[in-house]
Amino acid sequence: MTTLAPPPTPTDENSHRHRAEPPAGGGLSVRARRLFTGAPEDPRWARPALWAILLLATALYAWNMSSLTGNDFYDAAVYSGTKSWKAFFFGALDSGSFITVDKPPFALWVMGISARVFGYGNWQLALPMVAAGVGSVALLHRMVKRDFGPVAATVSALVLTLTPITVAITRDTNPDPILVLLMLLGAAGLLKAVRSGRLMPLVWSAVAIGFAFNTKMMQAYVVLPAFFLVYLWAAKGKLGRRIRNLAVAAVALVVSSAWWMVIVDLIPASDRPYIGGSTDNTVWDLVIGYNGFGRIFGASSSVGSSGNGASFGGTAGIYRMFNEIVGGQISWLIPFATIALIGGLVLRGRAPRTDRKRAALMLWGGWFVLHYLTFALAEGTFHPYYVTAMAPGIAALAGAGGVMLYGAFKDRSAAKWAWVLPAAITGSAVWAIVLLQRVSGSGTLYTVAEVVAGVAGAVSVLGLLVGRFMKRNKLMGFAALAAVVALLAGPAAYSASAATSSTNGTNPTAGPSTGGMGGGPGGGGGMGSMSGSKSGSTTGQPPTGTSGTSGTKPSGSAPSGSGGMPSGTAPGGSSSSSSSNGESTEAGSSTSTDGAAGGGGMGGDTQVSSAMIKYLKKHQDGATWLLAVSTDQTASSIILESGEPVISMGGWSGTDNAMTLAKLKSLVKSGKLHYIIVSDSGQGSNSAITAWVKKHGTAVSSSAYSSSSSTTSSSSSSSTSSTSTSSGLYRLDASDVS
Repeated sequence: MTTLAPPPTPTDENSHRHRAEPPAGGGLSVRARRLFTGAPEDPRWARPALWAILLLATALYAWNMSSLTGNDFYDAAVYSGTKSWKAFFFGALDSGSFITVDKPPFALWVMGISARVFGYGNWQLALPMVAAGVGSVALLHRMVKRDFGPVAATVSALVLTLTPITVAITRDTNPDPILVLLMLLGAAGLLKAVRSGRLMPLVWSAVAIGFAFNTKMMQAYVVLPAFFLVYLWAAKGKLGRRIRNLAVAAVALVVSSAWWMVIVDLIPASDRPYIGGSTDNTVWDLVIGYNGFGRIFGASSSVGSSGNGASFGGTAGIYRMFNEIVGGQISWLIPFATIALIGGLVLRGRAPRTDRKRAALMLWGGWFVLHYLTFALAEGTFHPYYVTAMAPGIAALAGAGGVMLYGAFKDRSAAKWAWVLPAAITGSAVWAIVLLQRVSGSGTLYTVAEVVAGVAGAVSVLGLLVGRFMKRNKLMGFAALAAVVALLAGPAAYSASAATSSTNGTNPTAGPSTGGMGGGPGGGGGMGSMSGSKSGSTTGQPPTGTSGTSGTKPSGSAPSGSGGMPSGTAPGGSSSSSSSNGESTEAGSSTSTDGAAGGGGMGGDTQVSSAMIKYLKKHQDGATWLLAVSTDQTASSIILESGEPVISMGGWSGTDNAMTLAKLKSLVKSGKLHYIIVSDSGQGSNSAITAWVKKHGTAVSSSAYSSSSSTTSSSSSSSTSSTSTSSGLYRLDASDVS
């Protein structure tokens, strides 16, 4: 058990002796053996422990992968990209490339390549996310091991694996797992540049962050201040050389970040999709507005049907990470990580400027603190799953800082350190009990986790103190293991719940619902108990059995178990079967073009049922787009149900100016669009579209399609028959354009 202490760093002489050249012809076999047994200087348990953690991560992230459901919004864009290379490049929601999603397309490209190679389906979209999640665990282990040894690396990898929100988001099709992996690659390059003083690792670090920017834009830059300070302070070489290298890396960062944006913005607007989420149809506006300062200062807080985007994760403030919505997702080890960071920096206080351990602590501490402040204080749209980006910092500090505190605790000559490690363990163990008390009564799993956290925490603290006083190193080693059990019991329970859920959607979370808008049973939809959606409904089910390379379209029938058309996902993670005020309609039978999010009523209050979709496909008459609706949520669900391109006229929230009256007339006149849904609530610039459609179009009575499909559920028939003779659906032909 004494192997809990980090092993001494081997000298160059010892390293050379242990790594003697393999005999001729045996080089490959030796390297293959080391893949499973580890380096000769490592403890025998180190590499098997890593493989066990990677297997655990794979099991948690990929369990029942073929039935995983993701975010309809991104799923539809990936599907469209398998049908059109133009849609693939731009990240368009529809294969006709009318409008893009509100993020850059790198994550869509990764999923799209998987779908083109293996065919479109649930597991094909989930596969890249699982690979990114497991890859992040392996990369973090490697990075921490290099500076702090195998014990710290093992603890760090296990903490990241069991971070609840990381499990939930990796089982989804939101882009965050790709973002985290790219940011970790950037951190690996930075630390290599710090150790070596060479330029190219720093350049590759910048390139990795540039690709992360093309995954979620400004969120990728949260870590940049820490990267800059760590390199400027700790890298080898004179100050002038360090500044020069940073300048070169900055150029690489700009190029790798901006190339796609520049290409898209240079293309005439008439030759490309509208940039979803922007106010002026440019990627630059999306960068600095909706996906940039709007997230921090609240300019984007009106996005989404709930009005205030911050409500998805609770009110902005320094304690947001500990509230009832976000706390169970990420905060379990924040007390321990904070103490470990401070203690570790103090322990390395007199080390040389280029000290590797201090540089790594500065990096991981900066990663953690910058993300914490950004997410806690953000006034704009904030979803709980964003905090998965904070998990590597917490995990690295828990492992590296924990090992450093353990080493200081064992030094009996340093009396002032005798209380630090026990205090850190006590703080996080008590906080774990508080979090589990919040969900008491949610199931035996959480009750057991609460008991384990309390008992193992007490055993750990007492064992450490008694072992130090009585000079029993084995007892202290056992107590350290008990601490790991105590601090990970709660996250493990939440992660297990997320791993057994197949329904995630727009706002995936782990653990039981806490009654807030960010939770959901078993990692399900973010509206939790407030959504009112019926149990067993499926959110975002991709059309299975379709091939991205063969051109086969979805059959039009709902996936097994959904009962009808896949329900769309509204902002906050609720199924589109829930209206903006939280009231429920029947999930799976139809999707409502929500007037509240309809951008002035272009397509409000109409139930788009499977029967209507069948009618539209029958009467498409060669049009490029099957239908025009108000929002991305509605359009994405219809795309996945029908396999046909559908126009989202107003983007995610319905407020984008993607559709103008002139553009609509042009599409109708050219025969590219025949059907559009509007409502009586048109306002502002959209009122002109509504008025023109109602004046020149032919209203389609719900009776024309309500009984045309035997597959429509009774609830769907009820929904459509309850509408008046005017369902909000209109037919337009070239002759209607004056």
